[in-house]
Parts: sequence; C-alpha cells; structure tokens
Amino acid sequence: MWQRKFGSMDHDTWQWQQPDTVWKGTGLYHVTMVVPSRQPLFGELVILDNDPLQAFVKRTDLGDAVVDRLLRIPKFYPEVQVLHFCLMPNHLHAVLYVRRAMKKGISSVIAGFWRAARTLGRAYSYLSSIVTPADDRYYPDPALLRTQIGNDVFYALSPVFTDKPFLRPMSQYRQLPTAIRYLDMNPARLATKRLKPGFFCVQHNVEINGRIYDAVGNIGVLMEQFRKPVHVRSMWVKDAAEHGYDQPLKDYKAACLEAASKGTVMVSPFISRDEQEVLHALLHDNRYIIYLSDNGFGNYFKPSDLLFDAVAAGRLLILSPWTHDPNKRTITRAECVALNQMAEEISAR
Repeated sequence: MWQRKFGSMDHDTWQWQQPDTVWKGTGLYHVTMVVPSRQPLFGELVILDNDPLQAFVKRTDLGDAVVDRLLRIPKFYPEVQVLHFCLMPNHLHAVLYVRRAMKKGISSVIAGFWRAARTLGRAYSYLSSIVTPADDRYYPDPALLRTQIGNDVFYALSPVFTDKPFLRPMSQYRQLPTAIRYLDMNPARLATKRLKPGFFCVQHNVEINGRIYDAVGNIGVLMEQFRKPVHVRSMWVKDAAEHGYDQPLKDYKAACLEAASKGTVMVSPFISRDEQEVLHALLHDNRYIIYLSDNGFGNYFKPSDLLFDAVAAGRLLILSPWTHDPNKRTITRAECVALNQMAEEISAR
C-alpha cells in the first residue's frame, strides 16, 4: 500500500492509528473538538473590510466557557501545557505539550475535558429551552443550574457535544510551527471560503472525456487550451538512486516547469516524492494545476494547507472520480495507475 500525504483521519476512536496505545510519555498532541450539529455555537466569524487576513471569531459565552475549561487543564494535570489554541464558530483546535511522563496518559486528560464540555452543553440546552433573556449572551453556570433544577433534570438535558474530540500525536517537534500556523490561519481560511464560495463548493457530475468526476476549485481551468500530465517514470528514479544518473529526471522536472510557465495546465495525482516536488514548485510559481485525488469530498471538505491558497486564487481544480471514504488513508498501486491514466485522458482532451 502507498501512503498518501493528503490522507483522511479516522475520528471514531480516542487513539490515532494505534488503538491499543496509551500515550503516557512526553510529546505534542493536536486536539480538535467539533460541534456535531455544525452550528456556530462557539462564536461568530467577523470579516473586517472584506479582508480574510483581518477575520476573527467573536466568542459566545459558551465559546468562552469551553476555552476556560481548556485552559484549566494544567491546573488538574501539571504535566500538560496548552501551547496554542484556536476557537472557530463550530470547532476548537488546541496543541497540548506533555512535559513529563503521566500516570494515566493524554487520553484521560482529553476525556476529562470532554466531560466538562458536555456539562457546559447541558447548560446550553437548558438555556435553549427557555425564553431567551434580553441579554442573549447570558449563559447559566452549570453548577448553580444543577442546584436550581436538580441533578436528574440536569443530566436528562442534551449534552450537545456527543462526538469525542479527535486526538492526534505530532510525531516530530518540527511539526509545531506548521501546526500553529494552521491554527492561526483558520479564521482567514473560513473567511476566504465565505467570500469565494464558488471555488470551495463541491461540484458533482463534472464530465470530462466521458468520465464523471466530483470537483472543487475553478472549473474554468478546464477551458485552458493546453494541458500536460506530470508523471515521473520509475526508471528515471531508479537510475538516479542506483547509478547516480539523474539527468533525465532533472530534465523532465525542468520541462514541466517550463511548460507551466508558458500557460500549460499541469495535470496529475502527484503521488511520488518527485511529483510532489513538481507540485510544490508549481504552487510556488502560481501556475495552473488540475490535481487528481484518490478520495472524494466529504460534506465539510476543505483543501489542505498546501492547496487552499491555490483554490482561493482560482489556479487549482481538484478532481476525484470516486466517492469519499472517511476511513481511507492509503492508495493502492491500481489506483495510482488509474489516476495517471485519467491525467493522460484529461491532457489529451
């Protein structure tokens, strides 16, 4: 099986990839908690002067309360430090640093935070069931509310947060700057999607040469006159690795970039490391690209950090011939061959 760099996450378990692992040692962890209904219960996105870079989230009282519970984690677990967080209208990201070994492990920490969030959710459910006070940002204290209405009534309320947070260890400390940038850019990305909704909506049943695709991005890229596939041959890579003869590989990459500089749209699933290098160069040079994905688009699909800006600028079209599989993490060799063939078909018009 071939590992993809733009894989999806399995959100059904506490652990990431290793279900039987209990993380008790030091390390960095990325935590995400989502409002299952996707309603903006945590805050409202504000975009100043229609500039995504000036976007920010104005928190609701529920959002403030959830952040407060997050920041309280070190009080109960001194081994844990909240390095960074970003609250969005319907989800929360946080990077946690476990500074020394723990007795129970990070999963227990996140489970405790989730229980606290569910308590807040029940208080919100109560608020939603009564006449809203004049101050619509009023939020009841859960402990006081339990005293007023009784435990039985309180715990019969909906907890709102029914899905466990997603917990992912960051395998290398050098991932930290990337993770922090990802969190900090979340409001700008959401603002960009709202200001340019056409590029980020999933478009179904796009027919190209008799084949049906789902698409995200600028369909107008298909109207460009010239297209060229990017497919690095394994023989070039093998010669470079085993014999040091890398000139054909260098020449091919240079030819791809030269063609793109003259307006040719480059088409590929960009699977291999060398093809990924070409993709990075094309994105850096602001070239037009058709990217073939081995997985479809879920209901809340958002292009990866690498591809997002190119979609927003109208320079990228992402196509997938297959439906979305939330559990898919790898690409098979047969799928690689099929996607490369599709790139040839699209380029041949």
